[in-house]
Amino acid sequence: MDWSFSFFFSSVLIGIGLAMDAFSVSLADGLNEPCMRKIRMCAIAGVFAFFQALMPFIGWICVHTIVQYFESFQKFIPWIALVLLGFIGGKMLYEGIKNKDEKTECGTGLCPGILALLVQGVATSIDALSVGFQIANYDVFHACVCAAIIAAVTFVICIGGLFLGKKFGTSLSNKASILGGAILIFIGLEIFITGII
Repeated sequence: MDWSFSFFFSSVLIGIGLAMDAFSVSLADGLNEPCMRKIRMCAIAGVFAFFQALMPFIGWICVHTIVQYFESFQKFIPWIALVLLGFIGGKMLYEGIKNKDEKTECGTGLCPGILALLVQGVATSIDALSVGFQIANYDVFHACVCAAIIAAVTFVICIGGLFLGKKFGTSLSNKASILGGAILIFIGLEIFITGII
């Protein structure tokens, strides 16, 4: 495999395609915490970038080792994403409806804790396991570089989502968590429907 322009270009395109779900979740997280600090934004985008890079590489490893088991596991991916995002989105919806009359102030948003953020990272990236088939012909070094490009693209896109969410979250005030929860549920349904069709 050579270091052609098409290798880098296709890696960037894969990164953009994979980052769309993470972008939407970042948007929801930004809506729920309009006063989020830049260090927290970088941490959230970093978690999404890490998982978006990790999953295709795990898929690549599976293709080169246990492909028959990996193929049978793929049918569960849409269900896992639906359950994880549905749970987090439902929790955000419930908390948003319960506290709908309370004013949202800086630092009191319903942005996820570390465990919920890790669940979001896994849920939005688990479908990226199948990218292992796309990059199956890469050697290990090319697969690592492709994963790094995917991570960089995801990080930038998620930072954009967080900034947009913060901007609109300030104006939406206490309705932001309801909208954020609805977005997460919608993403879970979208992953599920496209995964089973």
